[in-house]
Amino acid sequence: MKIHIGADHAGFEMKQKLVAWLKEQGYEVIDYGAHELDPSDDYPDFIEPVAEAVAKDSESRGIILGGSGQGEAMDANRLAHVRAAEYYGGNLEIVRLARAHNDANTLSLGARFVNFEEAQKAIELFLTTSFEAGCHEKRVEKIDKF
Repeated sequence: MKIHIGADHAGFEMKQKLVAWLKEQGYEVIDYGAHELDPSDDYPDFIEPVAEAVAKDSESRGIILGGSGQGEAMDANRLAHVRAAEYYGGNLEIVRLARAHNDANTLSLGARFVNFEEAQKAIELFLTTSFEAGCHEKRVEKIDKF
């Protein structure tokens, strides 16, 4: 599976670790930056290319990171066919349901709220959970038409 990943300065350090870990797991990882730590960078510069890539390739997944993950998810979700779910710690069931019921194709992580191990667990669940389709399929189709 191809993974598109991007982060601003707040998610930069974690993104670097996640890129290495994902490659170790055998994923093809495309890193859209940030490629250096710059406290004045703006997350749309890194999130929008991830969202565009995910929208074009339905078999791929996106991982986006920022301080809270909120703005990053909002930005990604502005693009048709991108369904970004946010995780900033706590119960991982929200990640499972985002995939199983909403066919989320992008995971937004709040790097100031989750540590590396929590991020790994969330990503692993996100990448291994299948969309259940059934009654959920028509809802996802309606989202994508909006």
